[in-house]
Amino acid sequence: QVRLVESGGGLVQAGGSLSLSCAASAPTFFKYPMGWFRQTPGKERDIVAAVSPSGGETYYADSVKGRFTISRDNAKSTVYLQMNSLKPEDTAVYYCAARGTYHSGSDYYTTVYEYDYWGQGTQVTVSS
Repeated sequence: QVRLVESGGGLVQAGGSLSLSCAASAPTFFKYPMGWFRQTPGKERDIVAAVSPSGGETYYADSVKGRFTISRDNAKSTVYLQMNSLKPEDTAVYYCAARGTYHSGSDYYTTVYEYDYWGQGTQVTVSS
């Protein structure tokens, strides 16, 4: 079982920045593709960004390209999401996810169905 704990959410004004962290309790964290998703009430959970086990390959939703950066530190079993130029429409609960099956160091995944473990979520609120 893998436990994921997000931190770093909060309230920020439009144009501001926030940095989210997700710490994993997994000795084999370096094997896991990781992702950040977000969800607003009544809507589906959508991919924000994903990163391969090696950290060399990344994916971003079109809505966050150029503003958000996903990264990981395998030595610390932690994945990060740096969010810049935040907009009110970025307001959501942000979830960290890990895929428990390993294929290659360059794989990343973009749908909720491909992930096995989830954090509890952290609220991000961007005021206008």
